[in-house]
Parts: sequence; structure tokens; C-alpha cells
Amino acid sequence: MARGKLRIYLGAAPGVGKTYAMLSEAHRRIERGTDCVVAFVEHHDRPRTEVMLHGLEQVTRRDLEYRGTAFTEMDVDAVLERAPEVALVDELAHTNVPGSRNAKRWQDVEELLTAGIDVVSTVNIQHLESLGDVVESITGVRQKETVPDEVVRRADQIELVDMSPQALRRRMAHGNIYKSDRIDASLSNYFRPGNLTALRELALLWVADRVDEYLQQYRGEHNIRSTWQARERIVVGLTGGPEGRTLIRRASRMAAKGSGSEILAVYIARSDGLTGASPKELAVQRTLVEDLGGTFHHVIGDDIPAALLDFARGVNATQIVLGSSRRKTWQYVFGPGVGATVARDSGPDLDVHIVTHGEVAKGRGLPVARGARLGRSRAIGGWLVGVAGPAVLTVLLTHIDADLGLANDMLLFLTLTVAAALVGGLIPALASAAVGSLLLNYYFTPPLHLWTVSNNKNIVAIAVFVGVAVSVASVVDLAARRTHQAARLRAEAEILSFLAGSVLRGETSLEALLERVRETFAMESVALLERAGDTDPWTCAGRVGDGRPLERPEDADVDMPVGDHMALALSGRVLPAADRRVLAAFAAQAAVVLDRQRLQSEADQARTLAEGNRIRTALLAAVSHDLRTPLAGIKAAVSSLRSDDVEWSDEDEAELLEGIEAGADRLEHLVGNLLDMSRLQTGTVTPLIREVDLDEVVPMALGGVPDGTAELDIPETLPMVAVDKGLLERAVANIVENAVKYAPDEQPVKVSASALGERVEIRVVDRGPGVPDSAKDRIFAPFQRYGDAPRGAGVGLGLAVARGFVEAMGGTLAAEDTPGGGLTMVLTLRAAAGRPPVRPELSSQVTS
Repeated sequence: MARGKLRIYLGAAPGVGKTYAMLSEAHRRIERGTDCVVAFVEHHDRPRTEVMLHGLEQVTRRDLEYRGTAFTEMDVDAVLERAPEVALVDELAHTNVPGSRNAKRWQDVEELLTAGIDVVSTVNIQHLESLGDVVESITGVRQKETVPDEVVRRADQIELVDMSPQALRRRMAHGNIYKSDRIDASLSNYFRPGNLTALRELALLWVADRVDEYLQQYRGEHNIRSTWQARERIVVGLTGGPEGRTLIRRASRMAAKGSGSEILAVYIARSDGLTGASPKELAVQRTLVEDLGGTFHHVIGDDIPAALLDFARGVNATQIVLGSSRRKTWQYVFGPGVGATVARDSGPDLDVHIVTHGEVAKGRGLPVARGARLGRSRAIGGWLVGVAGPAVLTVLLTHIDADLGLANDMLLFLTLTVAAALVGGLIPALASAAVGSLLLNYYFTPPLHLWTVSNNKNIVAIAVFVGVAVSVASVVDLAARRTHQAARLRAEAEILSFLAGSVLRGETSLEALLERVRETFAMESVALLERAGDTDPWTCAGRVGDGRPLERPEDADVDMPVGDHMALALSGRVLPAADRRVLAAFAAQAAVVLDRQRLQSEADQARTLAEGNRIRTALLAAVSHDLRTPLAGIKAAVSSLRSDDVEWSDEDEAELLEGIEAGADRLEHLVGNLLDMSRLQTGTVTPLIREVDLDEVVPMALGGVPDGTAELDIPETLPMVAVDKGLLERAVANIVENAVKYAPDEQPVKVSASALGERVEIRVVDRGPGVPDSAKDRIFAPFQRYGDAPRGAGVGLGLAVARGFVEAMGGTLAAEDTPGGGLTMVLTLRAAAGRPPVRPELSSQVTS
């Protein structure tokens, strides 16, 4: 059955006419032949509204009495039985009288919608749950009846019923809303012009947001990419520079000129992670834009203008705010810049604003020299080889009486250029080529000691030298940089591989992972900070190192956001942009590890609670199972003694009193043991382990079985066992009682004990029907009764309690097949340290 559709008339204030509009819609639908009924409508004695009910079928309401007062509520069952096409339900936020089917009327409406009935309802803006505090601050009245915003947002149609404050006050003064005795008080309190204006604005903004959701959904479904300027959305392009704050404030002033305008700040980072943006500055700008009511977005894109335009069109923006370029004049030879490109490609649907600021034309700073990554010592060595080397070579060649020829001289200078490239990178190599060409021209090319060249061939030779030197230096530098990049990427891959493997295997704790981050990036301290919401304070989820404690990510030298409410903060030094890629992976894994630890903790708690619930349930059932028999005996004996119909002899009275005493003693033992197990399972007590002789405990455990149904075989040479005497007695009693229950009458159960090294085994052997291998573990679960056991045989808790006691003492309880048929329970215990006790000569077999 298809779900019904919900239509809501949303009133800006009481008395604007939402109920009247709903009833008018009902009349229109009836005229079109729709089966429409009134499930519940309250006209509040308003004549015009009451007249609209004429001609509409009304479902009989349900009468309820609460605290001596009679009430009427919507009868959901009657509406469901009537099954109309459309049901009118007034006052969606109404709280039903106690005793109703549901606590809230919107829950009644949900039942009707689920049954396939369309519902038309009403609600005022002040009853929306999210606006409760706002409405109270405006009107001074706290709305007790509210409806969740999501219920209203899920409506298929929302129609705003609005009226100007002046018109609503006139309607109030004419007596169309309240009776005359309430008019003056209402006009001077709730219905003040300021209150009504504020409520009207709240309603308009809330409905505008809903309309915006419809618009985004429609544009997505129809793949519409062009901007529809239905609402001002201002996108602010940030570079991470100090001018970002000026742009955000300027955009905020622009948004303030139009009600409902929205600010979206976006920072676009390259996919390779190389950026000159300051993480701290971006964090400050993010806080600023959020304080001004906007949102911050981080986008990845190599083509910054295209990515910015795609983002703006994706959010249906109408304006883009960019800052004037910080580039110097000569830097425009590399291209027109982001601002000019965005303005050129924005098209007619986007307005681009270029805002001036104090950083215009101050330069964005030169990129880090490629050779800088080689280290200071290698850079100095490269310059020495590239500049001082040609000078030293010139001195040697001019003072040695050997005419090597211009070609060989050029090869020697070229060798120094290649060496400069290998040691110091491209810039020292280019300097070496320039210095070498000048020295070749001055000292080795005729005419000597002049900066001129007379032979055209020598000009070509020097030009070829310069070209070859530059080319070779470029190739060598490129190879060196590629080697450096490959080594770095290999190191990153090894780090990420180790990180992913250890986290996936669950081998890394949060502290160990943070310590790994600290060691990898040579930091003083690393902390994982988190907060519950955007306005909540930061808390430390984990921290390593000796640095100062961090209260906010902005206080750290490096902070890496992880989602909206978590950040990895590092103190010690500022990291280069290339390291942030690996740091981002560490941050993501830290969040995963933290979530896994919390999930594991919650799972352990849930497991403990489930085990506790299982034991509590078992103990409750055990009370009825184990205590029923002695209680019945005690009650019967007491009833007999109090009976006036029979005159008991002294011997009979003594026997009945003896039975009462025995039953009470048994009850005392059972209750004590059950309470001990309960405390044991809840972790409030531990077993009292002592050295005990089995022949002191096992015979006492057989007191609950009839005489002749069990045989004992406890050798006196057995060592003592380390157990809790009360728990062991209760466990053996349960095992023996269970065995006697299923053993044939003519074959008693045999209880024997033997020593095996440091363990002592107690075997309870019966010749009953036995248990198949598939059910041997299941019989130890609570409430398990095997086969066709009679109903009076218990509820199946004896073996579950016995295993719990035995395992609490460090022993085991298992089931085995008895040779020749039947079941053998094997109870294994720890033998106590020391020699076996010395006993007088007694019979090794006791039959009870």
C-alpha cells in the first residue's frame, strides 16, 4: 500500500486563518469528488470557522477522562476503519490526553499516512521544535506543545498562511480570534506588532529554506547547471593569504543588503598538496566566516578558475567575490591570473566582484628553489664548483705550457658545469655555464684578453658550449630531482603501507599511532583534539610528547583537520606542504583508530551487560526452579501443624518440624549460593578459594537426591582441591540432580573422583538416554531441557549454574558419552599445592 501524502498549512501566528484555509481546501476537494472527512478540527468558537464545517463529514471523536475532567481526542481507530481518501487533522503539534493511542497528534497522523490516507493538517511556526528558544526570546512565552521539524519537512506540500501584523491585530480587535475578555490582554502581550513581525519573518525564512530544498532537488533531477537567481548566494574565493578576512567581511556586507542571502567561502587546493597557504590563516578565516553565518568549503582542483566556477554553479551561486591579485607586474607574463580568468569565463549568470585590499601587488613570494631541498652544504658546494671551479681551471690552463686546443678546453669547462649540476642543482650549473663561456671567450678565444671573437667558428663553438652546458645541466638536475622525488615517494609509500597494515590488523593503539606521527615528523608533541559541535570546546582524545598542552588546533604549529569536529595538532616546527599529504593520512587513521577503540569499548560494555542480563534472567528462573520444592514442603508442613481437623502426636509434630527445618536449611544454602553467583557474575565478589577435601563437600551435595539413587567413590588418597566450598557443593548438587532425573530407577548414578597430575576430576555417570554430540554444548545454556523430560523436571538451569560456578573457580565442566550408553559429566578442578592428607582407615566407598 502506498504511503499517504501530507499537506500542511503553516501559520505565521495564531489567528491568521490556517484552519479556515484547510476547510476551504476540503470543500474544493469534495466538489471534485474526493472522499474527504474531518478527523479532528477545533474551531475555537470562531463563527466563520465553525460555518466552514457545515457539509463536511466528521468522524466521531473519542471521549477520555483525565483527573476528573472530560476530554475529546481524535479516534485513530475510527478514522482507519472509515478509510477515507483524505482526512483533516487540525493542530499537528497537539499533545494528546494521557490514555490516548499516541502521546502526540503528529504520531496519530503518521499512522494515517502509513495506512495510505492523505492528511491535510495545520501548525503554527512557533510550535516547531527548533524554534522554541527563538520564539521564547521574542514573545516571552515558552511553547510546551512542539512538533519535530523533520515531521513538517517531510510533508509533500507546505503552504504558508500569512497576514500582516496590522491586519491580524484588526482581526483580533473585531473579535474574530478570541472572545472580548481576552482581546486587550492579547493585543498588549503576545500580539504586539514587533512579536508578529518577528514571527512572520521566522515563518518566511523557514519556508524559504524548504523551497530552496525543492529547488536544489529539481535542478539535480533535471541536470540544470546554469544559475537561477532565485536567491543571492555569494561565493568568496580564498587563497589562504591575509586578504581573505577582508574579502569575507566585504561579502558579509553585500549579503546584509538582501534578506536571506548566503555566504559560502571556498578554498581550492591543488591535488598534489603543494600550496603556499597558511593552515593557521585558513583556520582563522574559517572561524570568521562561520561567525558571520556562512559556511567554509575545501575543494581540490588543479585548474583553480575552473574549479571555482564549477563550485559556484554547483551551489547555484549568483555572485563571486575575489581579491585583487597579489602578483607583481612582471609576474603577469605567466598568465592573466585567477581573477581575470574567472571574470572572463563566468558568463552572464554570475557576477564577479574584484575587491581591493592591502596586499595588492606585494607579491606572493617566489617558490622554493628546487635546489633548496638538496641541503645547505650541497648548495654551497654547487656554487663553489660552478663559479670558483672555472676560475681555478683558467689559472691552471694559462700557466701550464700545453696547448690543448679550444675543443678540449670547452670539454673541461663543460665537466665543471655537469659537476655543479650534480652537486648543487640547476642554478649553480647555469652560473657555471655563464662564467665558463666568459672565461673561454677572454682567455682561450682569439683575440685573447678581449671580449670579442674574430673567428666565426669560435663564435659557433662558444654558443654550442653554452647550449650543451645548459641542456646537460637541466637534464642532470631533472634526474637528480626525480631521484629525490622517487626516494621521497618510496618513503611515503612505506610509511603509508606500514600505517594501513598495522591499523587494519588492529595492532596500533591511538597512543602508539600518535607516537609514530611524532617520530616521523620530528615533533615535540602530537595531540588528537575533538569537539561535539561547532561551538563546543575542544577536548583531547589522545596525546604524546613533552610539549605544552594544546587547547585548540589554532594553537599548534601544524593542525590537520579530520572532518568537522576533529583535528590532529602538532607542536615543534612548521611542516612543508609536501609533508601534509602523509600527515593527512595519519590524521585519518588516527580518527579510525579512535573510533575503533570506542566501538570496542562499547562492544565490551554491551557484552558485559548482555552477560549480566543473561545471568540475572537465569538466576530469577533458578529461584522458581530450585526453591519451589522446599517451599512447598515447608508450606505443607506448616499448614498441617496449623490444621484444627487433625490432632497430631508428638512424634508427628517432631517429624513435621524436622521437615520444616531441613527445608529451611536447604533454602538457606540455595539462596546463599545463588546470591554468591549473582555477585560473582556482576564482578562484585570473587570466589573464596581454599584447600578443601572432596569427601567433605561431595557427600553434602547429595542431600537433595533420594536415598539409593547415587553412589560415591571418593578415594582417601586424593589431593586437596583449591575451590570455593559453597560453589563446589552447589555445582555438584546440580550435576547429580540432573543425572538422577534422567537415570533409570534400577541403575543409580555413580559419582567418582580421581587425580590426574595437577588436576582432580569428578565424574558423574548415569545410564540414561544420553545426549548426541551436537547437543552437548547446548545443554549448558540456560532453559535447555533435553528430550521429553516431564514438565515438573525443572526449567533447565541446573547445568548452566553448575558450569558458571565451576568456571568461576578456574575449572571446567564438560559432557562425555558413557560407555554402554548414558552421559558422563566431567568436572575438572585444580589440585591444591602440598601432599595429600593422611586419613584413618575407612571404607573407600560410601553409599547413600
